[in-house]
Amino acid sequence: MHPQRVESLSHAQRERLAYIDFRLYFFGEIGRPDLIDRFGVAPAGATRDLALYREIAPQNITFDGSNKIYRIGQAFSPLFDHASQRVLSALALGFGDGVTGATQPLLPCESPTALSNPRMDVLAPVCRAIHAKRPVAIRYHSMSSGESERVIVPFALVDTGLRWHVRAFDRKSGEFRDFVVTRIEAPTLLDEEPQAFERPDNDIQWTRIVELDFVPHPRLERPEVIKMDYGMTDGSIRMRVRAAVAGYMLLRWSVDCSPDHRLKEEQYRLWLSDPLALYGVENAKLAPGYQAPSSPKKR
Repeated sequence: MHPQRVESLSHAQRERLAYIDFRLYFFGEIGRPDLIDRFGVAPAGATRDLALYREIAPQNITFDGSNKIYRIGQAFSPLFDHASQRVLSALALGFGDGVTGATQPLLPCESPTALSNPRMDVLAPVCRAIHAKRPVAIRYHSMSSGESERVIVPFALVDTGLRWHVRAFDRKSGEFRDFVVTRIEAPTLLDEEPQAFERPDNDIQWTRIVELDFVPHPRLERPEVIKMDYGMTDGSIRMRVRAAVAGYMLLRWSVDCSPDHRLKEEQYRLWLSDPLALYGVENAKLAPGYQAPSSPKKR
């Protein structure tokens, strides 16, 4: 391996070599047409890229002359770090460049259908407001108060796994809140600077980090299988998350947050071993089985 040699290449060359590495690692083969289709390079350019990869990592790649295709070498060791989320996204959705919109899965892959997708003409202005650190006027539909006009100062997107929120200061209530992107209409950027108290470093729930410790649910007979599922190294998963997103995460992962691990349904494979870690977390009420420390124990 010659990491320094790879670092000296142009960004575009590294992208193409990383793609060769990816195809060998996850498909076991790559041909010139794969590079031509992916990057729009000329056949001679594809040949040069494959030759360069072979020069840098000869043990990773062999040429099958009869089929005119390159195959994975027996001593293959990836030349690049392939982040698992990006790999799974590429396998499921293809490499999307946003031009044709007609990306296809790279392998047969089924994912849960997203039931809630933000409209791009709403999401785009919200993203511009976050980037420019500007307030945005919106029409919002709330479950509690219905439709209202308000001005928010957004600073982050939050994927709860079920839907997308924007974290923002809400001038109407004077608080930092989550706004569901699909409930926003007619966002309009305002050309003004936010006040100091509207900035994210004043959002206590956002800046506070809580430490959560998950263990296999005590009711399960084979905790070792759960340890494999979640890659537990010492019998638990320790996570540090923002208080503002903790409740969403615990709900998404079906973590039993009751103090006496009383939730018996099949989906609860994990237990929060210290429910007091959620003390003061505003959205802890979303967590399965959670009860505030001061409330009487429910049956």
